Formats: sequence, C-alpha cells, structure tokens
Amino acid sequence: MLTEQDMMALWITLQLAGITTVILLIIGTPLAWWLARSQFRLKVIVEAVVALPLVLPPTVLGFYLLISLGPHGPVGGLMQALGGQSLAFTFSGLVVGSVIYSLPFVVQPLQTAFSAIGRRPLEVAATLRASPLDRFLTIAIPLARPGYLTAAVLGFAHTVGEFGVVLMIGGNIPGETQVLSIAIYDHVEALEYGQAHWLAGGLLLLSFLMLVMVYTVNRRFSVARS
Repeated sequence: MLTEQDMMALWITLQLAGITTVILLIIGTPLAWWLARSQFRLKVIVEAVVALPLVLPPTVLGFYLLISLGPHGPVGGLMQALGGQSLAFTFSGLVVGSVIYSLPFVVQPLQTAFSAIGRRPLEVAATLRASPLDRFLTIAIPLARPGYLTAAVLGFAHTVGEFGVVLMIGGNIPGETQVLSIAIYDHVEALEYGQAHWLAGGLLLLSFLMLVMVYTVNRRFSVARS
C-alpha cells in the first residue's frame, strides 16, 4: 500500500505535470505556429534547440540547469539580487526544468497540426475580411484540436515520468521536490519492491490509458473530417 510520503510524492508529481502542461501549451502555441508558418532561413536552428531535450541526456540538461538556477548562476544570482532565492532544490525550479525538458513533446505535435491545416482555409477566411487573430482563433486552433490533445497528453505524461532532470534540479526532498519517479527509485534501493510495484504499476496504467484516449479521439476526428 502507499505510504503518506508516497501520496505526497503523487500530489507533487500531479501538480508539477499540470502546471508544466499549462505553461507549455501557452508558450508552445505561438512558437509552434511560427515554426509551422515561418519561411525564416535559420528556422532549422530554432527547431534544433526545441528538439534538443529529445537527444540530450537528462542529467546533462539537469546539470546545466542546476548551475544556472543555483545561487551562483545567472538566474539564481539574479533572483537573489532581487530579494528572492535561487530556484535550485525548489518546486519552482522543478517547473522551470520540466518546461524546458518537455518542450519538444508539446511544440512538435502542435507544429505538425498547424502545418497540416494548410494555407487554403486561412486564405478563404482572409477574403471574408477576418483579421489574422480571428483566423488563428476561429480557424487554426479548432482545426488543430487533435494536436492540442496529443501535446497536452504527451507533455503531462512526460513530466510525470521525469527522473534525471528533476533529481538534478530538485534533489530528493520529501514533501517538497520528491516526485513519483524518485520515490520509486528510493523503494527499489531499499529493496521495497512491493511499494515500487504499486507506484510503477500506477504510472504504467496511467500512461496506457492516456495514449488510448489520444488515439481514440484522433481517430474519431479523422473519420469526422473525411
């Protein structure tokens, strides 16, 4: 059965995943729209930076984030100079690291969805004197709904499963920065396989159900469009 510390780790993980997903959808939407529509010659560099967490070892990314967010880093030092505290080993630091680490899992599905819309629907709306903002809100976003669902699910699930980045930035502080993936590691290290099974099995089931939901909704949307 789950202990009180496990339940706290579950709550911190859900909070982290929820906040991270919302932030990623907010910042990922304009970024994905620009990547899908821009003809900028150096766009490939921006795409490479966005996709970097896909190939970069989590501990490498976590290490540099720790240096940046720590008290002697540029971000942490600035926070302290403004009267705050460094973000290392805090929940806020976990959010920053999670947003950066899960960025491609949100931006890429949105970029694909925006690219699939094509120019024709937007050009038709433009002939009806719809402003660029109106075309984006009433044409692009509704047509990109499957992409938003995929982005939200992948961003949420990827954040829930993080280990290396959150361990480097947040450490393992029960009730503050200990998330489920770290709690599972602690149970395995202590040879508490029963507790680890409860947590790992729950994450496995959650991930499976979320993917089933994405595929089901996307299939229905494809059938409706056809």
